[in-house]
Amino acid sequence: MCDVRKSVVRLVVMGLAAGVFSGALATANAQKNKKQQHARRETNASREARIQRTINYTYSHRWEVFGGGGYLRFRSGEYLKKNNEVSWATAANYYLNPKFAIVGDARGSFGNAHPLLNNGNFQSQAPNPQINEYTFMGGASYRFYAKEKVALSLEGLGGVGWGIFSGGAKGLTGPQIGIWQDGFKPAFSVGLNVDYNVYPNIAIRFTPTYVATNFSSLNVTTNKSTSVIQNNLGFNAGIVYRFGHR
Repeated sequence: MCDVRKSVVRLVVMGLAAGVFSGALATANAQKNKKQQHARRETNASREARIQRTINYTYSHRWEVFGGGGYLRFRSGEYLKKNNEVSWATAANYYLNPKFAIVGDARGSFGNAHPLLNNGNFQSQAPNPQINEYTFMGGASYRFYAKEKVALSLEGLGGVGWGIFSGGAKGLTGPQIGIWQDGFKPAFSVGLNVDYNVYPNIAIRFTPTYVATNFSSLNVTTNKSTSVIQNNLGFNAGIVYRFGHR
């Protein structure tokens, strides 16, 4: 009987000990999980803080300069088909704050026009004359999206366009083969800059762009000049370099 009691007591003690051990183990695991969750939250917070520091540093530069090339679909004459042109483009942005910038922009485009058909001997004399246009514009840019790797900005520009349309006309004038007159005329442009940041001070930029020029046509019979708006679409791509902090 005594042995039975001892066995029962031993079982009760062992059960209590197992319960206490299990409870202690559960408490330790809970505390460990809590510490891990807390550490994870701290890691996420540190990462977010680091990203925000990078964003602040990237867009605190006062200057941006851009250089690259692109493509323009240009209307070279009032009655002519549009032609493909290769472009170069440069720009400098001075940021008043992380969003607003003053922009100076210069571009040049080069291609071959499609002159009028059945235009006497003129078309055969200059079947694919080279034409050049240059624009020198200024305006403003607004950066409406700025993250660690990607930024988006809209720009609006206005200035002067310089057309050289008779240089490849083999001694003819532009109007004789249906192309615009040479000269300086107003030019306007709007574009969306898409920047991918390789480093805080270096980005790859792609810019779909609309360019409006106002070169004039000349009626060679009446000698009357008429200004016409040319609506041209294209894109530019290149490298952005940022420097100088506010």
